[in-house]
Amino acid sequence: MAIRAILGLFETADSAADAGDALKNASVDQGNIDFLTDAPYPEGAFGERPEKHRLYIFPFLGALVGLTIGILLTSMTQMAYPLVQGGKPILSLPPMAVVTYESTMLSAIIFTIIGVVFESRLPRAKIGLYDTRITEGYIGVLVNVEEDQISSVSGILSGAGRGHNQSE
Repeated sequence: MAIRAILGLFETADSAADAGDALKNASVDQGNIDFLTDAPYPEGAFGERPEKHRLYIFPFLGALVGLTIGILLTSMTQMAYPLVQGGKPILSLPPMAVVTYESTMLSAIIFTIIGVVFESRLPRAKIGLYDTRITEGYIGVLVNVEEDQISSVSGILSGAGRGHNQSE
């Protein structure tokens, strides 16, 4: 069976939250429910599940890559062009520290930007079901369900706060 999207529109946040609770009680998977609004509601305002993210991994990996590149770049450069001056060691740590710090920060920033793009799931190849009334103040409850569950989910959305339903 194919998964289909159904969108319920609600005038108030309370009725949208009631619809989310009714869907949760009807054992609809929480991963298939999404709330669409034009206003920034706090996370969890509609009773939705907390989103898991791995954004913290990207800057950490970027910093490790940058640190490795910085150390290799400076040490290999000093070893490739050895300039012995007054008995000083060939590998000098103070200049290495500056270049290594800069490469570490640059890589961490670049990896963070890449992480934000990946964690935001951008770019989206297909735009899902959407109604322009959401930008006028309505709150949308988007549910992805199997085709045989569309009628029951539509009934739940209609019963919660007299919502307006659309299906894909």
